[in-house]
Amino acid sequence: MKGIAEIGFSQLLAAYVFLILLLVMASRQGIDKEKEIIVSALRMTFQLVLMGYVLVYILEFNSLLLSACTLFLMELFAVKNIYSRVKVEINPRLRRVIVFSMFTGTVTPLLYFLLAVINISPWYEARYFIPIAGMFIGNSMTGVSLGTERLIDSIKTKRELIEGALMLGATPKQAAKIAVNDAFTAAIMPTINSMVGMGIVFLPGMMTGQILSGISPLTAIKYQIAIMLGVLGSVSLTVFMLVRLGYKTFFNERAQLVG
Repeated sequence: MKGIAEIGFSQLLAAYVFLILLLVMASRQGIDKEKEIIVSALRMTFQLVLMGYVLVYILEFNSLLLSACTLFLMELFAVKNIYSRVKVEINPRLRRVIVFSMFTGTVTPLLYFLLAVINISPWYEARYFIPIAGMFIGNSMTGVSLGTERLIDSIKTKRELIEGALMLGATPKQAAKIAVNDAFTAAIMPTINSMVGMGIVFLPGMMTGQILSGISPLTAIKYQIAIMLGVLGSVSLTVFMLVRLGYKTFFNERAQLVG
């Protein structure tokens, strides 16, 4: 079976035609987003090239310490991106909840996945550890961003309803339930929706990459199913902890809504 086709520098430059196409369309439509588009493309390119060189080094040494440090940095950047993505103010207590949810909600499923699902030895094998961690963290980051924004918005828009429930004797958990459920649903739906069209409407990137590298489509499919279920578990656990702990940051010790 043939190996993956190499992409040369000139061929890579040819792919930037799609970026130029977007810039032209944005300009023709009068959408003033050219700067953001260019910055995002340059940032993506720089980050991926940098990560490529870092991964060469990490894969060569295959050290638990290097893998753990890489995971820690990925988590930090994910949390930073969540703070910048959410367009509403995040109170300090909720920021701490976000950090706890991201670290716990991604590391726990990652370790289970490596030890029980793939069952590799050593379990910190970098060529599995880093890419799978990236998929778990990236999808969880999106879920937490959506969940945080929706939770804050729901608490604010339903403030009178929540305060009315508190006056009637409801606990903060009972009063905030509608906002918590709303945030949880909004956060996990993108992951569920992507699963619905997977395989028929589109082939996921990891599966496509494996097929291009010469791996049997059936093997690639098994990996993709396992990865997607792992992502679902990571997103669900992360968002669940976020909303179940996050709503408490809007109440004081006397069960009064202060957010």
